[in-house]
Amino acid sequence: MSESRNASKSAKLVYRPVGLAGGILAGVISGAVFKQVWKRVSGEDDAPDALQSEYRMREVVLAAAIQGAIFAATKAAIDRAGARGFTKLTGSWPGD
Repeated sequence: MSESRNASKSAKLVYRPVGLAGGILAGVISGAVFKQVWKRVSGEDDAPDALQSEYRMREVVLAAAIQGAIFAATKAAIDRAGARGFTKLTGSWPGD
């Protein structure tokens, strides 16, 4: 194995806890953002849950789609920022 591959593997391994913490942070932030977005879109404090019979299928799926999009965008932004910071500190990009 080449030296560059070893450095890449090491960077991925060292970055793993940073990535996990970023995922948790993304979940917390995106949950708060989604709650505010849903409140403005629907006028309700809480989004419908899949097992709540008083909501139509369309409302449940729309809420889940919005929540998923917000989480994915937030996670990508946090992951990218974490990778950039990691690279500045170590000189290795964690995803290569």
